[in-house]
Amino acid sequence: MAAGSVLVAEDERNLAEALTFLMQRAGLDVTVARDGPSTVETARRIKPDVIVLDIMLPGFDGFEVVAALKNLGTDPLPRIIMLTARGHEKDKRKALELGVDDYVTKPFSNRDVVERVQALIARGAVE
Repeated sequence: MAAGSVLVAEDERNLAEALTFLMQRAGLDVTVARDGPSTVETARRIKPDVIVLDIMLPGFDGFEVVAALKNLGTDPLPRIIMLTARGHEKDKRKALELGVDDYVTKPFSNRDVVERVQALIARGAVE
């Protein structure tokens, strides 16, 4: 039995594969989406515990994904970790205002992201 479900929304194939491998080794059930529209559709369908969301997705960006999930009335909204190569403070502020749970700037340790996912799943189980 998986310890939680994660949707990895990342168009960079190597990064998506590395995160998937490490999360599966940690006992998590992982699904990958490669663009904004498929991220929204997949999240609606599978209702993951956590979404690891790249800001720079094709189709529409991570901010638009979060807004679309809120507009769909996704309740509860999955925990969201936003990944970005953009270290701009305004992006971080915007993400947090949208309700994103964590914000990680590239480059980052893949293991650190997995640990953050596990922490959010554990926090969700307690609430």
